Amino acid sequence: MVSLSAAEGAETYLYGQNSTVIGTIKTYTIEHENESLIELARKFDLGYNEIVDANPGLDPFVPGAGKTVILPISWIIPDVQAYEGIVINTSELRLYYFFIQGGRRQVATFPIVIGDEGTETPLGSFRIIEKITNPAWYVPASIRKEHPELPAVVPPGPHNPMGTHALRLSIPSILIHGTNRPYAVGRKASHGCLRLYPEDIPKLFGMVAKDTPVTIVRQPVKIGVCKGKVYIELHSDNSINYDACFKMAIALLLKKHLLGLVNSVKLLNALHDMRGFPIEISQAAAEAGIPVKYHEDSNKPHKNLYISL
Repeated sequence: MVSLSAAEGAETYLYGQNSTVIGTIKTYTIEHENESLIELARKFDLGYNEIVDANPGLDPFVPGAGKTVILPISWIIPDVQAYEGIVINTSELRLYYFFIQGGRRQVATFPIVIGDEGTETPLGSFRIIEKITNPAWYVPASIRKEHPELPAVVPPGPHNPMGTHALRLSIPSILIHGTNRPYAVGRKASHGCLRLYPEDIPKLFGMVAKDTPVTIVRQPVKIGVCKGKVYIELHSDNSINYDACFKMAIALLLKKHLLGLVNSVKLLNALHDMRGFPIEISQAAAEAGIPVKYHEDSNKPHKNLYISL
C-alpha cells in the first residue's frame, strides 16, 4: 500500500492479457474530525460503495481524526469479449473506457450511479448515438407522476440533474451524464441512467466519440492476474449469495486456467470478507505443483462447494 496526503484525480492505466489488475491500493490518514468517507470518496474519485466496503470498521460519516482509511484505487478490469469502448459493470458501479494511444492499450475508469430497484440499468450491448453539451432534462412522465411539482423541462443549470454533459445510448431512454447530487455516486439512485461526478463527465465526454460501443455487464466476481499472481475482486449484489459467488469464482478460475495457482484458504477468506477491491489469492511458492481438487459436498455448512490442496 501507498500512503497519501493529497487528492488524486482519475488516471489512465495500461493493461494487457497478463496484466488485468490496474491501480494501487493506498491509504489516507484522516486529518480533521469533519472529514467523512463520502468526501474522501469524491476526492480520490471513488464511489461511496467502494470506500465503505473497503473500510467496514469505520463510520462513513464520522470516521474520526487520525484513523487510517483504505483507498481502493485498484480494480480488475471486467471480463468481456473485446476491450473496446465503454464497459460498465453494474455490480461494482464503475465505468471503464478502453482505448489505444501510441500503440498502447489503455483504460480510464470512473465511479458511477446506476438504476435503483425497479428501474435497473439495462444490461447488453449499445452504442453512443448522441453527445450533448449543457443538456436540458425532459422529465419522463413516470417521474412527473412521482413528483408532480416538477416541470416538463428542466433547463441547463445547477438544478438540472443531468449535469453539464450527456451521452445518449442506442436505447434512447438511457444516458451517461453528470449529476447535481455527487454524494449519490457509488449508489443505486437513478431511474436507469448512469451518472458521473461533475468533474468526471467532461473528461469522459471529451474522450469518447459518437458510435462508441457501450457494453453493460453484471459481474460481482472478477478474476485477474498481475506479475504472475492471481487476484479476485468481489462485490455484494442483492440477489447473489455466497454459494453463487463461490461457483462464479471457480468457473472463472477454470475458464482462465488459474485454479491450480490458487490458495484455497486465501480464496475462501476473500469470499467471506468481500472487500470490493483486488485480493491476491495465489499459492505460496512451496505449494506450487500441488494439485487443487474441486469438490461438491452437501454436508459442508454455509457452502456446497469448496477446494482443497
